[in-house]
Amino acid sequence: MSKRSKPLIVTLIFIVIFSLGLGAWLLYKKSSPKNAGSGETSQAVPAAENQAVAPLPVRVALARVADLEKRIKAPGEVFTERKVILKAEVKGVLKKLHIQEGRKVQAGEVLAELDDTPYRLQLEQDEATRLKALSELLLDRLFQQPELSGNPEDLANLKKAEEAFLQAEIAHRAGRVSQAELDQARRNYELALIGSGLKRDEIIAASKGLTQAEVNVKRARMELEKTRIPAPFSGVVTQIKVAPGENIEVGREICTLVDLSQLKIEARVLETLIGKIKVGREADVRFSAYPGKVFRGRVAAISPLVSPTEKTCSVFIRLDNPSEEIKPGMHAEVEIVSEVFPGRLLVPQSAVLVRGGRPLVFVIENGLAKWRYIQTGEENEQLVEVLDGVREGEQVIVEGHLTLAHDSPVRVVE
Repeated sequence: MSKRSKPLIVTLIFIVIFSLGLGAWLLYKKSSPKNAGSGETSQAVPAAENQAVAPLPVRVALARVADLEKRIKAPGEVFTERKVILKAEVKGVLKKLHIQEGRKVQAGEVLAELDDTPYRLQLEQDEATRLKALSELLLDRLFQQPELSGNPEDLANLKKAEEAFLQAEIAHRAGRVSQAELDQARRNYELALIGSGLKRDEIIAASKGLTQAEVNVKRARMELEKTRIPAPFSGVVTQIKVAPGENIEVGREICTLVDLSQLKIEARVLETLIGKIKVGREADVRFSAYPGKVFRGRVAAISPLVSPTEKTCSVFIRLDNPSEEIKPGMHAEVEIVSEVFPGRLLVPQSAVLVRGGRPLVFVIENGLAKWRYIQTGEENEQLVEVLDGVREGEQVIVEGHLTLAHDSPVRVVE
């Protein structure tokens, strides 16, 4: 490089640096507001910008006075107290089966029928034996009590009671007279016998054969009734174990009947928390099969025993199930009310922020968000008690307030 070129290069470098500095200064002047040196104008600029900012959308809730409830969470399992396995009480061929798996039945509805032919024959035979014994007793009394045949009035009363009893017998066999009416006719007849002068010991001695015959009739009638298997309560049929045409022995399982209209949940609560639970307290129940849905129950009983291995105590929750969507055996998550604080001013947990180590909420005044430091009291997972800083009925912001500043314009959205 020659001595003459060095000054030229230095000059060019200087020109470039000067040009860059001049361009930067002009750009700064162009972006700066006029009269930037005036303190009054520079303070007015943020106010103008603040007025131009669009209101921010927020969601709100009202500060309200209500009872604050604290709850204890526990796992549980559903079961039903009304579950019965129906079994055959007499043997025979299964003639009819009126049920299907999962079918709802009413109390007293006949679920299955055995062939009742042999039992009807046995009942007729025992009734014939009883009528024979009764006739023999009547003849013996008429012939062995001469004073009875000599008293027309006593004889007439006895004959009248006898005829009424025999007619009741015939009507009962035909299904026109109930068992209660037949028993009443029998009692009237026995009273007529006593009133005719027969002694009590004589009646007992003469009635032994008739009494045994009556016992046999009652037994045969009960066995006949057992050929029809009714539902002891309203419920749902499940686990059917037989089919028509099978030869059923005594004790054979027919089906299982379950009442789903009212269930219980056994919740396992830690022993350290059991002292806070009382019978009658409400409980919220959730099932994984129905996400987002809450079922309401009530504490029915608290077990007096604590599991030595799990250190938990069973709490039983009664739960209505009118739609029968909840099934025995389901796993449940239970929240039981443990403490109640009545008449507290409450705001949602989502409304409370912490800034500078102090809790605050934003309230809305004339379309602006105003922050208020608050003093809190009792709380649960959803609500916080406010002791000072908010009044009942004020709107507190619960969404859209994380980056808000004091006096920010806002608009409420649903």
